[in-house]
Amino acid sequence: MTAFVLAIDQGTTSSRAVLFRPDLSILGLAQAEIPQHYPASGWVEHDPEDLWLSVLDTVRAVLVQTGTRASAIAALGITNQRETTLVWDRATGRPIHRAIVWQDRRTVDHCTRLKADGHEPLLTRRTGLILDPYFSATKIAWILDAVPGARARAERGELAFGTVDSWLLWRLTGGLHATDATNAARTALFDIHRGAWDDDLLALFGIPRALLPEVRDCAGDFGRTDPAHFGAAIPIRGVAGDQQAATIGQACFAPGMVKATYGTGCFALLNTGSEARASSSRLLTTIAYQFDGVRTYALEGSIFVAGAAVQWLRDGLGLIRDAAESGILAAEADPAARVYLVPAFVGLGAPHWEPDMRGALFGLTRDTGPKEIACAALESVCYQTHDLLEAMRADWPEAGAGLVLRADGGMVSSCWTMQRLADLLDVPVDRPVIRETTALGAAYLAGWTAGLYPDPEAFAETWRLDRRFTPAIQADERARRLAGWHSAVRALRHQA
Repeated sequence: MTAFVLAIDQGTTSSRAVLFRPDLSILGLAQAEIPQHYPASGWVEHDPEDLWLSVLDTVRAVLVQTGTRASAIAALGITNQRETTLVWDRATGRPIHRAIVWQDRRTVDHCTRLKADGHEPLLTRRTGLILDPYFSATKIAWILDAVPGARARAERGELAFGTVDSWLLWRLTGGLHATDATNAARTALFDIHRGAWDDDLLALFGIPRALLPEVRDCAGDFGRTDPAHFGAAIPIRGVAGDQQAATIGQACFAPGMVKATYGTGCFALLNTGSEARASSSRLLTTIAYQFDGVRTYALEGSIFVAGAAVQWLRDGLGLIRDAAESGILAAEADPAARVYLVPAFVGLGAPHWEPDMRGALFGLTRDTGPKEIACAALESVCYQTHDLLEAMRADWPEAGAGLVLRADGGMVSSCWTMQRLADLLDVPVDRPVIRETTALGAAYLAGWTAGLYPDPEAFAETWRLDRRFTPAIQADERARRLAGWHSAVRALRHQA
């Protein structure tokens, strides 16, 4: 019987189930959008049941679509939006609050107080992160303080915390409380050098250890699904946060390789091998993956708004009906226009880290129309990626002239955007044949553990290029455009 591998890709705006053949080609895909909740300015939440039901629905849909029985699936891999925080009752499995999404900024004041008290250096040394609402720790603390009786219940061991992978594992298996090293590394509670939860940080944030899941390798045994869900028990054999899964799917296994994933946000990771290199450019030091207890590290830059800017064009302004129209509009924009969007809808991420900044358009004239605004939205993603790459080069000088960016995610379907990205970065941008690289990374982890797929070196040889975009504008034009972008960011920072 043919052995397939299933990947669950639970993201910020949708859940996907992708079924892979033994040769790693895609047999089928199902997707369901996730409702977003905005209870206050800067707050972003998900209903945990929406996350769970969307996963159930998409897995069942892809099985029906492909005519595949669950018994034919050799292994399942999970990849997920990182940092998003859930707390639930161990006895009933019911969440005690909505999930607080990674984009949420409600804990800015908490982070500011901790910074003022001098706690950020310790946190950065242990976790590779900074004090920012982005990460899970202050979200957990907020839930424990906001829900009556939650803190006492957590101390008694009655509650469980998890990022989305842990929540799905709990529901899929009927009670396994575990996570992997890449997701643990995004909580601001995990010592990435020792590979363990950190008691000093738990005390700093007031989080009981009894809340926390067991941390495992990315490729390994995460139990089996309850047969009631899909008709047969499926072994779960791989888990990784979405950006690390994309790094694996892009086969960035060698130090110096870099990928950028363009989804709701954009996240660029540079493999630094066995060295957890500290950043002097406000990038994050994180775990790229952990195999057999051995950690490989990365420098990461996080952009909060990438594809979300295209959603804003569609849902906020009504300029487009679907995402594909954005590149068509942008291509028709006046090339002499100098309109800049700084998409700080939820603050600016790396390397700026301005949580209080809000978005703005600069350079508007009477001639500015939908085409120029669409162009500015797509270019904003390219400019932010440029800033990340410059920071990476400063932190990792070995990433020199030979740097190539491997790009994936929904936005890479726009050839206009990828060409503009190459132009503004002044480096080649490679788009892979398989663009579902996040799901591919999760599937690879599961299939490798199950003995279906080759080791990482052999897997890297299967990576295939769809198209390379090479820089095609003059250096002086690139410099003018970048200067305008940096001027816009400075102006907005001055107002924040």
